[in-house]
Amino acid sequence: MNREMLMLVEAIAREKSVDHDLVFAAVESALAQATKKLLQADKVNPVQEADIRVAIDRQTGEYESFRRWLVVPNEAGLQNPDAEEMLMDAQERLPDVQVGDHIEESIESVPIGRIGAMAAKQVILQKIRDAERDMLLNDFLSRGERIFVGTVKRMDKGDIIVESGRVEGRLRRTEMIPKENLRNGDRVRAMIMDVDPTLRGAPILLSRSAPEFMIELFRQEVPEIEQGLLEIKSCARDAGSRAKIAVLSKDKRVDPIGTCVGVRGSRVNAVTTELAGERVDIVLWSEDPAQFVIGALAPANVMSIVVDEEKHAMDVVVDEENLPIAIGRGGQNVRLASDLTGWKINIMDADESAQKQADEMQTMRELFMSKLDVDQDVADILIEEGFTSLEEVAYVPLNEMLEIEAFDEDTVQELRARAKDALLTLEIAREESVEEASQDLRDLEGLTPELIAKLAQAGIHTRDDLADLAVDELVDITSQPEDEARQLIIKAREHWFASQA
Repeated sequence: MNREMLMLVEAIAREKSVDHDLVFAAVESALAQATKKLLQADKVNPVQEADIRVAIDRQTGEYESFRRWLVVPNEAGLQNPDAEEMLMDAQERLPDVQVGDHIEESIESVPIGRIGAMAAKQVILQKIRDAERDMLLNDFLSRGERIFVGTVKRMDKGDIIVESGRVEGRLRRTEMIPKENLRNGDRVRAMIMDVDPTLRGAPILLSRSAPEFMIELFRQEVPEIEQGLLEIKSCARDAGSRAKIAVLSKDKRVDPIGTCVGVRGSRVNAVTTELAGERVDIVLWSEDPAQFVIGALAPANVMSIVVDEEKHAMDVVVDEENLPIAIGRGGQNVRLASDLTGWKINIMDADESAQKQADEMQTMRELFMSKLDVDQDVADILIEEGFTSLEEVAYVPLNEMLEIEAFDEDTVQELRARAKDALLTLEIAREESVEEASQDLRDLEGLTPELIAKLAQAGIHTRDDLADLAVDELVDITSQPEDEARQLIIKAREHWFASQA
């Protein structure tokens, strides 16, 4: 049998043009699987999850079998008693053994005839096919290509399998351009997003709807990007319909928008054609966030912008004629502009803006009047001088407040003292509201005392209360960015699904 094994290894290695060690490893794996099945089938003392190692002598073909146990920390306990041993028990057998090592015990080897030559050969061939696939995949990835170019080979549960040479990529339905109809034999280009070796057959995950795909298409069409003269700073897409890209010139002699458009629109049209007619707006990137947003909202004309750094939001005022243009069909234009710039954009007309400013001023007026115990005239003076919070009244440099003509030094000192007292009272109330919150809410990762206080003021005292909220409700309560609010709600709901499992 040992001689037959060597002959089998030699024949397969020659037939498949692979290294002998690869075939020996496949045989060892086949014998280990067979040994494990025998242990599982033992009627007296069955072992379900044993870890088996088989070692074949490359010269003689003789082989030995070993059962192995992984050494784990004492405090961790045994998760798999069939293949693990705690450190204190393992050290009784091998004093020098460490956590992470394996201890082995020689066991009776399975004759190769017990599993049959054909069964062994199938296991071996499968191992070789896997190795060949890995070799082809590694060779493909080593080229550093970002775009996968291939032919539609087949459909697989709604996904499209694209073949390039002998390497396959998977284009999931969610990553296709909507309404795009791809058929067998069609030529396809897609962005390489990830590689998942656990996926059988098509381990390369592709996308035609990702913003990165559009960026890469422009990189191929516009040589100035590869040369470092231009840079695409960001991209937002409504795949198959409309997209916006922000570009920056590194050379004053190069017009970034005109360069990306190309002569008679040749460059941008090439991208649009590849993306099933997706219209592309090319926007000039700016370090000034307000200027960047103005460009991103084109073709709408902006009257004014109010920037709220704390909420990372902007109120953009347009006239009635430009209002539908700024918003776009179904809110598409403002949504893409927001994704492109990273700012939350609120579109409003002049009347809405004036009403909002009046409401905010009234809120500040009521705050100052109630917390500082002053009349409306004093509150209005503070607002006119640019004060928007109690913190500013309490801690702005003294000399700046003394410059206010309507106030003398005694008035300034009194206002500062009252503001500090009010802040102290609010802090005590906040701490009390945090203590009212349930322990499971306070322990939730990502919740700060400030957020807990805001939740408590809105009647949210438990983790389940938070989990029941919609994202927009949480944003209204805490003024968080939408993504942070969504993640917080997901975190709060985790225990629901854990209990169901």
